[in-house]
Amino acid sequence: MATISGVATGRLRSFVERIERLEEEKQALTSDIREVYSEAKGAGFDVKVLRHVVRLRKMDANDRSQMEAVLDVYKRALDM
Repeated sequence: MATISGVATGRLRSFVERIERLEEEKQALTSDIREVYSEAKGAGFDVKVLRHVVRLRKMDANDRSQMEAVLDVYKRALDM
């Protein structure tokens, strides 16, 4: 393996190429997700609420429950 100034060039190139491929995949997935939200909007769903639901589903049940309890306290404090 060739080295330049102590850097293994083949290994470095491998890491860079893997990262580039993953970035391309991420961009494709982001585009796919955007299309699904657009389709949902076309079907009459509120995209802001849908994004919020997705974010909530990612959360641990205990964290979500705690956040909702604090949010409820804040809303009551602000007469909402």
